[in-house]
Amino acid sequence: MDLKSRIRDLPDFPKPGILFRDITTLLADPEALRYTIDTLSERCAPFQPDYIVGIESRGFMFGVPLAHQLNVGFAPVRKPGKLPAAVHRAEYALEYGTDTLELHQDAFRPGSRVVIVDDLIATGGTAAATVQLVQQTGCEVVGFGFVVELTFLEGQKQLPTDVPVISLVQY
Repeated sequence: MDLKSRIRDLPDFPKPGILFRDITTLLADPEALRYTIDTLSERCAPFQPDYIVGIESRGFMFGVPLAHQLNVGFAPVRKPGKLPAAVHRAEYALEYGTDTLELHQDAFRPGSRVVIVDDLIATGGTAAATVQLVQQTGCEVVGFGFVVELTFLEGQKQLPTDVPVISLVQY
């Protein structure tokens, strides 16, 4: 299936000069959504994860159904102050300034295998921060799954080179 044809391009969003890749049109298409989840599931299954981690917030949309299909647990990575129990924190650089992500300290059984999922990888900062969070729990990142990859931003360079990266659509 041609997923690119199901993703809408929005020029000058959120600011002039940016071409935004809008996945809401893919989410609205039942056939494309099913294909996306099924394909991510097929390609992530060989990693033999114990958990899927979804990065706030669009990573939740793909991570939960992926965890369901693989019959594994799911853990959310959130912005600060959104998780109710004790958390690990990781700070990462933005174009101007920094941001922070959090993960429950007890999100996984010790030694678990984790796949990190998000809708899109751009510069790789949020995915790299999520790797730090998983490592703080004493668990292993065994794969990444993204629906869209903006290859010109070289986000994979921020990720561990020995961990496989799946992206279904590249721009």
